[in-house]
Amino acid sequence: MLGTFKYGTAAVLILFSALLLITGDAEEGIFTNHLLVQLHEGGDEEVHQLTVEYAFGSARKLPFGERLYHFYPRDAPKTRRKRSLRRHQRLEKDQRVKNVIVQEGFARQKRGYRDINGIDISMNDPLFTKQWYLINTGQADGTPGLDLNVAEAWKMGYTGKGVTIAIMDDGIDYLHPDLASNYNAEASYDFSSNDPYPYPRYTDDWFNSHGTRCAGEVSAVAHNNICGVGVAYNSKVAGIRMLDQPFMTDIIEASSISHMPQIIDIYSASWGPTDDGKTVDGPRELTLQAMADGVNKGRAGKGSIYVWASGDGGSYDDCNCDGYASSMWTISINSAINDGRTALYDESCSSTLASTFSNGRKRNPEAGVVSSVSVCRFHGPEMYLFAVVLFRNICPNLTWRDMQHLTVLTSKRNKLHDEVHQWRRNGVGLEFNHLFGYGVLDAGGMVKLARDWRTVPERFHCVAGSVQEAHKIQSSEKLSLVISTDACQGKDNFVRYLEHVQAVVTVNASRRGDLSINMTSPMGTKSILLSLRPRDSDAKVGFDKWPFMTTHTWGEDPRGTWLLEMGFRGEAPQSGVLKEWTVMLHGTQSAPYIDQVVRDYQSKLAMSKKEELEEELDEAVERSLKSLMRKGN
Repeated sequence: MLGTFKYGTAAVLILFSALLLITGDAEEGIFTNHLLVQLHEGGDEEVHQLTVEYAFGSARKLPFGERLYHFYPRDAPKTRRKRSLRRHQRLEKDQRVKNVIVQEGFARQKRGYRDINGIDISMNDPLFTKQWYLINTGQADGTPGLDLNVAEAWKMGYTGKGVTIAIMDDGIDYLHPDLASNYNAEASYDFSSNDPYPYPRYTDDWFNSHGTRCAGEVSAVAHNNICGVGVAYNSKVAGIRMLDQPFMTDIIEASSISHMPQIIDIYSASWGPTDDGKTVDGPRELTLQAMADGVNKGRAGKGSIYVWASGDGGSYDDCNCDGYASSMWTISINSAINDGRTALYDESCSSTLASTFSNGRKRNPEAGVVSSVSVCRFHGPEMYLFAVVLFRNICPNLTWRDMQHLTVLTSKRNKLHDEVHQWRRNGVGLEFNHLFGYGVLDAGGMVKLARDWRTVPERFHCVAGSVQEAHKIQSSEKLSLVISTDACQGKDNFVRYLEHVQAVVTVNASRRGDLSINMTSPMGTKSILLSLRPRDSDAKVGFDKWPFMTTHTWGEDPRGTWLLEMGFRGEAPQSGVLKEWTVMLHGTQSAPYIDQVVRDYQSKLAMSKKEELEEELDEAVERSLKSLMRKGN
């Protein structure tokens, strides 16, 4: 499907069709004056004629489709409850036009912003010593050693040089003295105002400083006596302003995600559907298509890297209900505070890959994160970019999947802890947590492992099985179903070593927020696919072919019996109907990192007892993984 996948874009859109008809917080019937227009033939000249004839302000060709154009209104963005059909219908009847789609407005919300009341690295930036997440010596009552281990990467000479990170947000202050020399104007654009200058719109409350703060955390210049330093202080930063308008549209999201994919290496998204604990939402059709194009074609075919904040809904929400954070194509990152606890607004889900740091519970104002705005402030971060911005001058051929594997192998438990979710090991010995993923990102560990990295094998996809019969769910008992699979063994798309697993579920309930869903792999790893969401009272929509995703079975053998458990956890009696459960396996046929180990045991397999040697093979895989993780340390 992606990268070296055998499926094309059409298959991607079919697989994720659940995300095309989504319930969200955008008001029903809110339409915009922005149009998606497809021509039968022709190009810019025909488009210009159409904009003049039908009184549009301008039009822009979209890079992710054939003869697709974004038609802009003349005046400022407006919303309307009823479609003004006259101009739309006239344009649609024009012989030059194949299709016209009015863009619906929907809600997107910024994430990670929360106001709060012995290493030889020398920096003259005045706030550097307060940046505990870079080097934690116990400042601000934190836990010494609980940091991103960037000092080790910096000492080896890896500081982000040659990498461009795009901040998809409310704009960035590219004139700020701590950002100006690292600003990449060529890769920047303002999709809110349709111009190449993504400067933030001023507000008295600093609301539109979110993107600038993100940019500062990543690319703030070092050794300039201003504020602090970025985690990748020699990287280039691009601004993509796309959040500062009354509504979001599919065109704006897709255009942002697909902007300059051969220049931009990493796209940072610290936003998503409303984190209110009752929204189930995700990318629409154009955005899915743009993201698929990005991982297939971006970075000269190595794939664009999309990094997503997992969500700010706290214990009331579940980030598996966010189709951006739970996508296989994104690196979804959660956060912790400086003593290793979770921030109170953190969401948990089985799709989270790893964690970084934020502000949170502590009253000490220096327990926050330093960044660059017109004045230097502490705030809640998007401190999840450092790991992927350090690699162009280590291994220029790293793919988007390589980055996910490196994240899994080198992220560490360190001193992270949570009162609710305990640390566990999956079937091949990888330690994970439902809240923190595979642990806190480690720059030094990733750099060391990446230097000798070999690109992971080709990825394949297998439908493990599907339950299509209706099954009733009652408060008094738990519904348990099983799917037994050979993971397409003997076929071209056989999956032996897992990466992502999706449980595509269609279910309706008298109260959606009281549903809980768990899935257990053949190797005994239980993933919490859906937690209790007490604010979600939906009784109509439910989940329609929704792809719940887990990363917790990474590296496991998917052959055997998968168990789905579904029930209600609320106090009031509820009922529901499960209409579909399909297990989608995504992974490789040959073992990543450990091909020789597998070959050795396969040769023995022909001469000895199969079951005993398969156990021995799994143990060897686990030993190899541990060896790799020690190397990362």
